[in-house]
Amino acid sequence: MPQTRGLQVQCGHRSYLRSPGLVGRLHPPADPSAPTGPLTHLNLLDNPEARPQSGADGRSLPGSWNRSPPERTTVLREGVRRCLQQQCEQTVRILHAKVAQKSYGNEKRFFCPPPCVYLSGPGWRVKPVPGQAHQAGEMGPTVCGYMGLDGASGSAAETQKLNFEEQPDSREFGCAKTLYISDADKRKHFRLVLRLVLRGGRELGTFHSRLIKVISKPSQKKQSLKNTDLCISSGSKVSLFNRLRSQTVSTRYLSVEDGAFVASARQWAAFTLHLADDCPSQGDFPPREGYVRYGSLVQLVCTVTGITLPPMIIRKVTKQCALLDVDEPISQLHKCAFQFPGGPPGGGGTYLCLATEKVVQFQASPCPKEANRALLNDSSCWTIIGTESVEFSFSTSLACTREPVTPVPLISTLELSGGGDVATLELHGENFHAGLKVWFGDVEAETMYRYGSRERRVLPRSLVCVVPDVAAFGSDWRWLRTPITVAVSLVRADGLFYPSAFSFTYTPEYSTRPDPPGAPQPTTEADADALLESIHHEFTRTNFHLFIQT
Repeated sequence: MPQTRGLQVQCGHRSYLRSPGLVGRLHPPADPSAPTGPLTHLNLLDNPEARPQSGADGRSLPGSWNRSPPERTTVLREGVRRCLQQQCEQTVRILHAKVAQKSYGNEKRFFCPPPCVYLSGPGWRVKPVPGQAHQAGEMGPTVCGYMGLDGASGSAAETQKLNFEEQPDSREFGCAKTLYISDADKRKHFRLVLRLVLRGGRELGTFHSRLIKVISKPSQKKQSLKNTDLCISSGSKVSLFNRLRSQTVSTRYLSVEDGAFVASARQWAAFTLHLADDCPSQGDFPPREGYVRYGSLVQLVCTVTGITLPPMIIRKVTKQCALLDVDEPISQLHKCAFQFPGGPPGGGGTYLCLATEKVVQFQASPCPKEANRALLNDSSCWTIIGTESVEFSFSTSLACTREPVTPVPLISTLELSGGGDVATLELHGENFHAGLKVWFGDVEAETMYRYGSRERRVLPRSLVCVVPDVAAFGSDWRWLRTPITVAVSLVRADGLFYPSAFSFTYTPEYSTRPDPPGAPQPTTEADADALLESIHHEFTRTNFHLFIQT
């Protein structure tokens, strides 16, 4: 019976089936003396016209398939396997607000919350060579950073040096507290630029943040869903901070330390803001889609630890009063309050509040003049703002170059297509170029860098690769009982390794090994039932499914 494979793609919580019968059977090389490298669905070795094309620098030409030479592939494979096993990657994570207020005249409205940088991963902890001690002056941080705005001159006045310090969770943390954008800058959007320099002066790379929108001041008008630029949607990331008497030096940020919510003066955390159902079952609040309005029941979830606050009702704040009858959409840099449900009717109730560094509850009192208002204190009035983050992961353990690691490729989506004897995977994202190759675990795939225009429309740059055959991961693949999950990663031409959050899984279906010649046939009723069940699975289900999992 021909052995077939189906294809199922999983992205997040959605999955769909495509192209049943993706591969008919495995075709090993006919010539025993032919190279026996990892098999793929494209047999490029036997077709001179389809052999990989490359430029003088070893990079694949746009629109051509490319694979490293066999001797280099062997060396790279050992290195990639070591990177995957030891997890020696280095990660740079930039956190910042979605919007920034412009400064006018001589004032300096520093970005709030201030942009932060986290360095994580075991690759940052460089160990000295055995038998050699650190030289004098080499103690201290192994990397320093400089942050500024893109398009700036890079002078000391426009760039802030980041001093990284180690956190209890072994991450390195740095913060740019004095960045601002002046009224001389007429841009509506900008990016932050982070330059990292290793000890000794070698430049590690230049990293860019997401786009930041420039606003003059928080909008005091009633927000409309026709203009959603400043609205906050359910499931988005936000930060909350409090300023006593509007003083910058008294700013405290809602954060999480040692498993508890705190009001920190130096570090802020990003929280996922979810709309929650009004009628929960067994204390579970499933998230809902849509824009968040005042009066909605919401829940804050820490993006790093997953710790959540109890469901609360978000209220608009005006002149230190919570408005109980407002249901307009929430906007960036609005002042708001969080009321715990279940309080007495009227303007009373308890609200989320800070007391120095602790997060406590504040008992509000009804407004004597207006029944639809509650009187608050300064410490229970929070400013809400949307946040963004971007992560760059890489490993220099394979690289034999001193070139910067940037631009770091970022994979956003995967698209699997093809049928018959060919299955290709297209990677969409940012910072792709012709010097990158796709790896499935420790198996390199033929890779093509693609860009161009179609019908006068510029296409985004992408990487297209040939899905390696499952036989590349083991000789006994026909009788697998457990799925094979391999990481999807990228390797630059000079050996720089870029891990990703995506994986690819080969999942076997029900099958049995063939009996050896002369083995007795099943005669009992139980054995016959098992044989019928095996035949039923063989005819109604495919032998292998190819899964893409994020």
